[in-house]
Amino acid sequence: MQKATIHLEPLTCPSCVQKIENATKSLNGVDKDSVKVLFNSSKVKFDFDADKISIQDIEKAITTLGYDVIKTQVKDK
Repeated sequence: MQKATIHLEPLTCPSCVQKIENATKSLNGVDKDSVKVLFNSSKVKFDFDADKISIQDIEKAITTLGYDVIKTQVKDK
């Protein structure tokens, strides 16, 4: 498992948080219990299994919703 933090363009409403959280949790390979979307800092934090899903696929799921990824950090857990 790896830990990731994705920095997004500023989030404008609580429904943005819910959309991003639901999309991220639905991805196979993402630890659903670890997903946290931080409204004030516009970050998504989660753990994922790089053998099941790539960070690029996770970013794509978020950008498909209409949010821009600014920066991504990945660390071994």
